Amino acid sequence: MTTEIQLPEGAPEEVVTQALVRDVDLTAFGHKGTLALITLDNGLDHTRPNTFGPQSLTALNNAITEAIGRSPAAIGITGKPFIFAAGADLSALSFLSKREQSLAIGKLGHDVFRRLDECGIPTFAFINGLALGGGLEVGLHCNYRTLASTAFTGLPEVFLGLVPGWGGATILPKLIGPERAVQVIMLNALNNNTMMKAKDALSLGVVDAVYEPSDFLERSITFAAQILSGKNKIERKDYSSDPAWESALATGKAAALKKYGGAEIASPTRALELIAAARTNTRGAGFDAEDSALADLTMSDPLRASLYAFNLIQKKRKKVEGAPKPALARKVTKVGVVGAGLMASQLALLLLRNLKCPVVMTDIDQERADKGVAWVKNELAKLVEKKRMSEESAHRLSLLITGSADQGTFAGCDFIIEAIFEELTLKQELFKKLESIISPECVLATNTSSLSVERMSEGLNNPERVIGFHFFNPVAVMPLLEIARTTKTDDATTATAVSVGKELKKTMIICKDAPGFVVNRLLTRFMGEVTDAVDEGTPPEIADSAMRSIGFPMSPFELLDLVGPGVALHVSETLHENLGPRYRISPTMQAMVAAKVRNFYIKGSDGKLTPNPEAIALLKQGSVASAPEQVRERALNALAVEARMMLDEGVVSTAAEIDLCMLMGSGWPMHLGGILPYLDREGISEAVCGQRFHAPGIASLP
Repeated sequence: MTTEIQLPEGAPEEVVTQALVRDVDLTAFGHKGTLALITLDNGLDHTRPNTFGPQSLTALNNAITEAIGRSPAAIGITGKPFIFAAGADLSALSFLSKREQSLAIGKLGHDVFRRLDECGIPTFAFINGLALGGGLEVGLHCNYRTLASTAFTGLPEVFLGLVPGWGGATILPKLIGPERAVQVIMLNALNNNTMMKAKDALSLGVVDAVYEPSDFLERSITFAAQILSGKNKIERKDYSSDPAWESALATGKAAALKKYGGAEIASPTRALELIAAARTNTRGAGFDAEDSALADLTMSDPLRASLYAFNLIQKKRKKVEGAPKPALARKVTKVGVVGAGLMASQLALLLLRNLKCPVVMTDIDQERADKGVAWVKNELAKLVEKKRMSEESAHRLSLLITGSADQGTFAGCDFIIEAIFEELTLKQELFKKLESIISPECVLATNTSSLSVERMSEGLNNPERVIGFHFFNPVAVMPLLEIARTTKTDDATTATAVSVGKELKKTMIICKDAPGFVVNRLLTRFMGEVTDAVDEGTPPEIADSAMRSIGFPMSPFELLDLVGPGVALHVSETLHENLGPRYRISPTMQAMVAAKVRNFYIKGSDGKLTPNPEAIALLKQGSVASAPEQVRERALNALAVEARMMLDEGVVSTAAEIDLCMLMGSGWPMHLGGILPYLDREGISEAVCGQRFHAPGIASLP
């Protein structure tokens, strides 16, 4: 008997995954009898994966009943083309108002899935495509699992602020042992939701066999027949006495603390508790513990903020707010990159790999240009070595990258991006020179992080084709791209920039041409309050640890080391000049830049960070020290004030875009919803701005 559940009012209508049963005669596969094959299919193509909501779980439950009723030799379950199942339908979770509702969802999944293990008939999961979360957990409840070689699998729940709640946290440690379970459930999820390739899933013991997609189902059924006939036996190890439990759990805890800057966050903590309990728990007791953990997490503000953040990211990947019609975009067949330093070289590589068109780099002399080209080609070679690119593809791309000291090579370019020194007059002179070389339609993009894009376009014949195109470092990894329109930038230029950004697989926001755009403006204000506290007399270790409880991925001074004091100081000076004295210029930062001290911390051979004595010696401190909570309060208050000013100024149109920028541009955690949902739930927004950024229930409990 399964648990009944009624979705709350307002929840979106479920896209139902049907479960269809058919008989497969096993005689031709070497075994007498039939296999009752259940196929999961929501009736849509691969762009809308199978998911499990209440109706879908009920459909699967009915299919299992039907399959058992046919008295088969075995039961198999597979998916539609390219997709097994992408897990639970999360769309309704944000609408749950009672813990009992969440508890019922967890129990319903367990009630249905566990039948595959408890029905007394051998069961097989033929995982033919993507299997995530609850999709993989369906397979874990089966006695045996095969996997298509092209399929990706994983348990992303901890990444989302949840736990594997339909059996994964209980079954997997028993199946593959504590170390591997921590890898799949914790480490992969915390590492930007890394999914397992088929070979990894096989080596970890998550699946029993891997077959090519061309004959996957046929070979999977053959595998089942061999198991049934005794020709093939799969041995399962008992891990209850494995000596690695404690060390594995310690590894998971350390990874979570590192991910969240030393803060203990609920979802990884609960996941580790479930993994630990799996050592001695019965399956039933483990499932009950999963239900309880899932219910607790669902009825928490951090989870609602995580779901908000996840849905926001998915939505903004598909649609760029305020983007002109795509039809206005011009075709880009040749790209120019001005500069051949590290940033410019990263840009050239990204453009080359994704646009697959000629890319020309320039610098002040041929030697520098050649160095940039050599770096790009070397990176292509590394990709071949890592088997992430074929030799043929790398060779083809290497023929498309060239370097020159002559900017005349930009003739014929449709899109040029500059990444030269952050000096306004230099960029203005550059654009004036380029205008004499290129066509009037060629887009002139700047990767500036803080300078005025509009001022760069002053004096040009065609200022309408100038646009900000700001990437984050490292370029290939950071997903955000800030596209800054000036008052003169036309729709065709903006549409072309958005089109290029899509080709680069970036998440984009279109913002006003304002100092620091979004991310740098907020980060600089935030970090400025921390450095100001140090300059006033707060011990640096106190100021730097003030945010630890929030769960940021790195401390302010660790971020400073990543950015570099020179860049941080330049941005501070620019924002001070344009936005006023609330952006103070730190004498300590000035001293570090003057002395060419590049790091506040030194990393030891053990990976631990210790303060750099050279940096400590340069501190310019007063005599007024603040407590950690005071530093935290002033920094968060400053974030709220600055975000409200940015919305009032129209830098971006919605609070959600600010959250997206902090999620994708600075890596701030999902459980904060970016940052504004956290400021709302802590009462900071109303205290310093007089209003919330989001209505209750948007990224928090109703």
